[in-house]
Amino acid sequence: MRTRTVAVATASALTVALGSSLLAAGAEPGTGPGNGPGSGTSAASLFGGSLPLSTEPVTTTVAPGVTVTALELGRKDADDVWTVHVYLPGSPDGPLATANTALGERAIADRVFAAVAAAGFEPRLQAVERPEFADYPGGLLGWTVRVGRYPTEAEARSTLNRLRAAGFTGGTRYTAQDGTDPRAPQRVHVMRIDFDEFSGTVDTDFGPALNGTETLTDLIDATGALAGVNAQWFYNKAPGGLYVVDGKLIGSATQGRGAVRIERGGRRLDVDAYTASVTVHVRGASMPVDGVNRLPGEIWNCGGLGGDQPTEHPQHDLKCTDDSELVRFTPDWGPATPAGPGVEAVLDARGTVLAVHETRGTTFPAGGSTLQATGELADRLRAGVAVGDRLRIVEDVRDSRGRRVPLTRDTTILQVGPTLVDDGEVFVNGYADGLVREGADQTFTYNWAVRSNPRSMIGMDGEGRLMLVVVDGRQAGVSEGLSVEAAAELMHLLGAEEAMNLDGGGSSVMATAEDGILNRPSDASGQRSLGNVVLVRP
Repeated sequence: MRTRTVAVATASALTVALGSSLLAAGAEPGTGPGNGPGSGTSAASLFGGSLPLSTEPVTTTVAPGVTVTALELGRKDADDVWTVHVYLPGSPDGPLATANTALGERAIADRVFAAVAAAGFEPRLQAVERPEFADYPGGLLGWTVRVGRYPTEAEARSTLNRLRAAGFTGGTRYTAQDGTDPRAPQRVHVMRIDFDEFSGTVDTDFGPALNGTETLTDLIDATGALAGVNAQWFYNKAPGGLYVVDGKLIGSATQGRGAVRIERGGRRLDVDAYTASVTVHVRGASMPVDGVNRLPGEIWNCGGLGGDQPTEHPQHDLKCTDDSELVRFTPDWGPATPAGPGVEAVLDARGTVLAVHETRGTTFPAGGSTLQATGELADRLRAGVAVGDRLRIVEDVRDSRGRRVPLTRDTTILQVGPTLVDDGEVFVNGYADGLVREGADQTFTYNWAVRSNPRSMIGMDGEGRLMLVVVDGRQAGVSEGLSVEAAAELMHLLGAEEAMNLDGGGSSVMATAEDGILNRPSDASGQRSLGNVVLVRP
């Protein structure tokens, strides 16, 4: 029988409820105890070792052993203003009227600063620092040019329009979302699943097909789940990254990127970096598979096999390309495979080749799969297999130590990232996870990792309780969101021994079957349709 209680918890009671959390109502930054993990990223670097509660937390019981605690942190102050962010060209002599980078080298910023000043405005230069990641040093990320400080966005937009008329490009920014203010307003929802009391499970799910999206509330309704949050990134309407469900590998790996491994129905959780290989063996020869259940030639987040352009290193939210690929499709994808030029071999449930088509796009036989090939690999697949051949497909998933991961029915892997907490220490693998951009333009790193955004996280505390956490963002004066560094520190202060970042931004959502959406998604239209989710099931 589902029970439901609401309690207002004091800060000290909340500390007990959340385990080894460090929470202090109204505490000034820096006054709480700090924890300096060996990764070089200090858990006390932003919040000062304690979270600045602005109101008393409220805890709701969803089911025995499942609670949600709503936290409000920080508050709006006089330094939180609207400003105009002037975009920079990508090179020192690039055109100003079509500039589209948020920050750049000092020489470029100086040129824009001088030009804006000459046009009659009063610009200011600001240096942006990149935090120290566990696998990449901190330092100067670049320089920005900004104009004005305004109490409303409308006033900032008026100045932006005048700047555009003068031949510049840019946008409005709210300074509390720069990711550097420990007391910026935040609204946080922390779901705890205590398996000493809760007899259900925590795992992942998606809609009727990988090739399609569903809202979290629809998936909760369809599955009878108690609650859930969003999970992986999704591209071309399908989850991106290594995705293992009940021991089945149904999503391609971004090689070496962080992932969360869930076993025993959520009672065991570990974060690590993973690689995966899928190999087809036939007639004494073997062929490596480039991807599983994704469009051939489009490698979102990069980190694929040989031939990908412009890089084989993970680069989050960047689409790499390869005109010669072998991609496996399973019925999880949907009723039919993507159509297009190339060759497609159709396999039955035992791996026997039923047909070899001279174009891509077909339906699945019962329990079967297909192999699609493009470019040079289309010729190789055509020559290498024939109707009646028996193919052996070998899957191999490895952790960061090179150890093989058994893919049992108890295994779920969601490749998301970056890692936030590992073995009780703040540990953000920013470079390996593709947060550090290759090349001169660091706009992505600035906007995605350094600035504040809505975030969703998963973790496990020292008492073995699983945590699902959502922080609202992009809501000026209400909830600004967190930088990646601050998200890691938040999870550490909430007691996480292991924690991983999930998809965020407009995808960040938490809901229960009884109350619906608990947070406030940042998209104006409300909750997004998602590629997959994490569900708490009775």
